[in-house]
Amino acid sequence: MTPIPRSPADEVAAAVDEEALVELVLEAVRIPSVTPDETDFAEWVRGRMEEGPWSRVRLVEAEPGRPNVYAEAGPAGGRSLVLAGHLDTVHADDWMREWSGTERADPFAGTIVDGEIWARGVTDQKAGICSIIEALRAVRRAGYRLTGPVTGLLVCDEESGQPGSGLSLGMRAGVDHLFGGPGNPPDFAVYTEPTTGAVYTAQMGFLIADITLVGRPAYFGTPDLGVDALRAGHTLLSALWDRNETLRKGTPHELLGERFLLVTSVESGGNIAVPGRFRLSLIQKLLPGDDLDQEADALRQVAAAVSDDHGVSAEVVFSAPRDHRVGGTPDEVPADHPGVRALVESIERTTGGSARLEGAPYWSEKPLLRAAGISGVYFAPGDISTCHTPFERLPIQELISATRTLAHFVASWCGVEQAA
Repeated sequence: MTPIPRSPADEVAAAVDEEALVELVLEAVRIPSVTPDETDFAEWVRGRMEEGPWSRVRLVEAEPGRPNVYAEAGPAGGRSLVLAGHLDTVHADDWMREWSGTERADPFAGTIVDGEIWARGVTDQKAGICSIIEALRAVRRAGYRLTGPVTGLLVCDEESGQPGSGLSLGMRAGVDHLFGGPGNPPDFAVYTEPTTGAVYTAQMGFLIADITLVGRPAYFGTPDLGVDALRAGHTLLSALWDRNETLRKGTPHELLGERFLLVTSVESGGNIAVPGRFRLSLIQKLLPGDDLDQEADALRQVAAAVSDDHGVSAEVVFSAPRDHRVGGTPDEVPADHPGVRALVESIERTTGGSARLEGAPYWSEKPLLRAAGISGVYFAPGDISTCHTPFERLPIQELISATRTLAHFVASWCGVEQAA
């Protein structure tokens, strides 16, 4: 069989420098950027991008002390692309407890064990950011320049878990700053959250609710004077578990599976008294096509029914607004979207294997791009199942493979020509 002639995109992919890429990732993970302290890492990213073929690199605060990095490469005209990622990581307390006294004790050392880099944030998602940096370097290293525009959008405040964090301050500001004015939105986006090298064309939505029931406490010897919020909470839990079973019986999504509702914490009880207060938290998974407002109203109705039956007051608070006031919306881009097809072709060209189209078992910020008219996918090295754990690690060969694919895709999607 006659081999397919080597294309400029093939040359760009081959120009990825494996050693330089690994060193770039090691540098990145050695700069802690636990939410909300992203500044040092943002400044490092800006510096590394200024060394590459980006024509304009800016560090812009989403709010005081919370920086984004914006970068531009390539001329106007032609097919356009956004390469996105987040600068922050979750904390490393669990890591230090797990690995104390071992070679992996420092979560920011970037220890290499059996061909994998172990570090907080290596997968979620500093490897993705480094893939962006190296992919653009490879274009220049191969002797080419872009013929279409690329926007780098690297944001603060994606991760949740720290007080006042996880509100997508950075992505909201970035979308407004870069794409909020007149003109056509970019043609496609790749958000470099970890996908093990698959293309995630769909993602779940979610809402997180805190439900509080308030009765009236009373001394244990005179229980008739109280209104038992814990007993009402038992009814609430049963109603929520029944709702979970109903959700699971719905039609599953081909890539994302079934809906569900999970109670994540419960608080109640007092000192030898009728409990006057009950509180729980829950998270609910939604699928593309689900309406967040309708799902939120359904939870309010469950709480109201318990309130009526037990004589308690009920408050429902949705505590994690992202692109929606009660949570994060689900998203999906068709498998036949030109950007998806082009990325699939780049995977198959650079790996020699078949591309995998899968669904993201997480929520990240791509719906905020979609709201600005920008369709896209998640694609990057790393396994999300190890993230936010003391076992976060990145296979070096997967890093190299995914970066070659990204470089190939940038060159083929935006186009390249010989540099003068």
